[in-house]
Formats: sequence, C-alpha cells, structure tokens
Amino acid sequence: MKHEITIHGIQDLDRAAAEFLREIEGHDLVAFFAPMGAGKTTFTTAICKALGVTDPVGSPTFAIVNEYMKADGEPLYHFDFYRINKLSEAIEIGLDDYLYSGCLCIMEWPENVEELLPEDTLRVSISVNPDMTRTISWED
Repeated sequence: MKHEITIHGIQDLDRAAAEFLREIEGHDLVAFFAPMGAGKTTFTTAICKALGVTDPVGSPTFAIVNEYMKADGEPLYHFDFYRINKLSEAIEIGLDDYLYSGCLCIMEWPENVEELLPEDTLRVSISVNPDMTRTISWED
C-alpha cells in the first residue's frame, strides 16, 4: 500500500511527524532517501520531538550515529551515512548491533549502505515539490 504525507512548510512539521509515526507503527528501521537539502534531518528532528526527545537533535554526519532517549526511556538511533565510502566502515561501527536492537533506527543517505540493510527496512522518499512543499512517501 502506498502512503504519502505532504508537509506544507516548517509550521506543518509537527503534524506531519505525528501522522508519519502513526502510519509506520511497527517499523523500527526507517531509511530516508532524498537529495541534499530535502529535509531529512529537519524531519528527523520533528520525529524526535514527537517521541519526546529533549536533547538537541542534529545531523550525525561526522559521528555517523547519534543516540537519543525517547520519552518512554528507549533509545532512538539516528544515522547519517553520507561519509561512508566502504561498507566495512559501517560494519566497524557495529551497524548490525543497532539494526537488530529492536530500537527505532532512522537513517539518512541509506543508499551508501543499502546492501547491509535488512529486508524489512522501510524505504521512505522525501521529495521537494515545485511549490517547496515536501512529500514523504513509502510503500508497505
């Protein structure tokens, strides 16, 4: 089944994140495929806010993974694979341990490690529309 959520600007992020979380319930592995500047980190920040994360959320471009604590006490892992050049680099950070932890994992630039992603990874596209709205889309 195909799903789409349109984000009508920054002021609409909280609504879109809450709707997204309702619709993906049961999925722990979420991979955002989108071009540079499409809003992957911005949308991840809104998701974290909706889940009660109180720590500052930012792109883990240099750290590769950031860990946040959700309101329910469970960790959330936020990956940015932009700088990954070889699959061995992802393996060395213990990617499998994160992916099979049962915790929510949100991934930016997953195309750089796609061969390592489990089959049940939810592949989500973010596109920028001509009117500058964003469309979040996926199939499950």
